[in-house]
Amino acid sequence: MPCRGVRGATTVDANTSEAILKGTRELLALMIRLNEIETEDVASAIFTTTKDLDAEFPALAARQLGWLNVALLCGYELTVPDSLQGCIRILVHWNTEKPADELVHVYVKGARRLRPDLSTLPPVDWEELEHWIGEHIREIKSTRK
Repeated sequence: MPCRGVRGATTVDANTSEAILKGTRELLALMIRLNEIETEDVASAIFTTTKDLDAEFPALAARQLGWLNVALLCGYELTVPDSLQGCIRILVHWNTEKPADELVHVYVKGARRLRPDLSTLPPVDWEELEHWIGEHIREIKSTRK
C-alpha cells in the first residue's frame, strides 16, 4: 500500500494553548473527514508552527483526537521575511490506496493565501465541526476507561 502525504494549514489569532489546540483540532478534523482517514492507517504526522506560536505543542491535539499510537513530531517553520504569522501546518503520512490526485489538502482561515490553488473547499460549518470534534473526543475517552 502506498504512503501518501496529506497537507493542511490554518491560522490562529492568539499564542495560547487553547487557541493552538483548537486550531489544530479543527484543521486535523477537516483533513480526517475530507479524506476519510482512519487512525490505524496513519504512519506519522509532522506539525509545525511559526515561531510566534510557542504556548503549546500542536501534536497534543492529535492525541486528543485519539492518535495515541501514531508517531508525531513538532517543529518550527522557517522564518522568512514577510511570511504568514500565527500559522500551524500539518503533514500526515497516510497509508492509502487513494491516488495522489484524489487527496484533499486543507488550507483554511488565513492560510488560504499559502495555496490559493488548493483553497477551493466548500464553506466550513465551524459549529458543526466543533460538534464532531467534541463527539469524537467523548467517544475516545469512553473507550479508554
